[in-house]
Amino acid sequence: MAKYLNALPQLSGDIFLTDGGIETTLMFHDGWELPFFAAFTLLKSPRGKEALRRYFQTYATLAADYGVGCVLESATWRASSDWGDKLGYSEEQLAEANSEAIALLYEIRQTSETRHTPIVISGCVGPRGDGYNPDTFMTDRTAKAYHLPQVTTFRDAGADLVTAITMTYTSEAIGIARAAKAVGMPVVLSFTVETDGRLPSGKPLGEAIEDVDAATDAAPVYYMINCAHPTHFMAALEAGGAWRSRIRGLRANASAKSHAELDEATELDEGDPDGLAQQYGDVRRLLPNLNVFGGCCGTDERHVEAICKVVLAT
Repeated sequence: MAKYLNALPQLSGDIFLTDGGIETTLMFHDGWELPFFAAFTLLKSPRGKEALRRYFQTYATLAADYGVGCVLESATWRASSDWGDKLGYSEEQLAEANSEAIALLYEIRQTSETRHTPIVISGCVGPRGDGYNPDTFMTDRTAKAYHLPQVTTFRDAGADLVTAITMTYTSEAIGIARAAKAVGMPVVLSFTVETDGRLPSGKPLGEAIEDVDAATDAAPVYYMINCAHPTHFMAALEAGGAWRSRIRGLRANASAKSHAELDEATELDEGDPDGLAQQYGDVRRLLPNLNVFGGCCGTDERHVEAICKVVLAT
C-alpha cells in the first residue's frame, strides 16, 4: 500500500532531496551500458539490481544525514511500451519491471526512513519519444492511452505518486496528468527547456504550465524543471508570472551546454558542483514554493549535497 498517496509530505514546504543523473552516473561512473538510456534494464540481473540499490541508497543516506525529506524516483524513465518493444520486453515483462522498480525503493524506505526523513516513492514516467528533440507529437487523448498502463502499474505497486520527467510538449503532459487522475494517483510534471527557456516544442515555460493547468483543472500537484542548466531558464523566471508558484522541484543539468551539444558529447561534463549549488540558491529566490532539489544529466551526490547545503542556508 502507498504510504503518502493522500498526504504528500513535500507539500508542507520542507526541504526534500531527490537523486541526480541516474543514467549518466551508471554509465560514466559505474561503467554500465544502458541501451536507449534505459536504467530499468539493470533489474534483470542481481548485479544490476544491486547497482541500482546502491545508487538510490546514496541519496536516502544523504537526506538522512542532513535531516531532510527524500523523494526516490524509480528507474523507469524508459519503461513504457515503445521503449520496451525496442528492448525486447513483452507487455508482461515490462509491467513486472515497473513493479520491481517500485519494490526496490520500498526496500530502501523500510531501512532508511526516519521521523526527520520521510521517503516518498515516485513512479517515474518518461516521454514516449526523444527526451531532447520530440519527433512526433501525440494528442492528449493518445498520450493518456499510451501512458495509462505504466501509471496503473505504479498505482498497483504502491507508489505514492507519479512524476513525468523531461516533458517536451504540453499535450503529452496533459495526457499523463489525465491518466494519473483516472487511476487516483497524484501527478507531478517536469518540463525541460532549451537554452532560450522554451520547451523543445517552442512553447514558453510559463505558457506550458498555464496551458496544462487550464486543460486539467490544475491536476498536477506541482511542476518541476529538469534536464536544463539554470542559465537556460533564469530569464524566463525573472520575467515573472503567477505560474512560478506552481514550481516546487528542480533537477538541473551539471553542464550549461545545449541539448544538441550534449547529444554530440563523448565525455561527461560534470560542471562545478559548488557553482551549480549557488545557482540553485538564485533560482530559489525567484520561486517561492521551490523545495524539492536534485539533479539531472552529469550530476551525482556531490552536486546534490552542495545544493542541499546552499538551500538549507537560505
